[in-house]
Amino acid sequence: MTSPTTPAEPAPASDAVTHDHEHAGHGYISAKDDYLKRLRRIEGQARGLQRMVEDEKYCIDILTQVSAMTKALQAVAMGLLEDHISHCVVDAAVAGGPEAEAKIKEATDAIARLVRS
Repeated sequence: MTSPTTPAEPAPASDAVTHDHEHAGHGYISAKDDYLKRLRRIEGQARGLQRMVEDEKYCIDILTQVSAMTKALQAVAMGLLEDHISHCVVDAAVAGGPEAEAKIKEATDAIARLVRS
């Protein structure tokens, strides 16, 4: 039984795994503005797709735009993965030990998720 003063734990928003790492160490920080610009462009593409469906545009035209948006998201994912490997994984590998093994496992799991998507 919990104390009435103990707040309930909020349910996770999704099944996605999040990690609470120091942001100063992330490999993508040097290109953060570029990533944000690309993500805002993708956000605009998503709004455009919604308008196309609302306006009942031709199916193939919508699919063409979905493909473009998918390619843009994949490019962001590949850039983030490359930054992660060249920064976080390399740093952990140089340090060695369990942290290195954990970072390599984390990277391979991320690659597996990208390949499945």
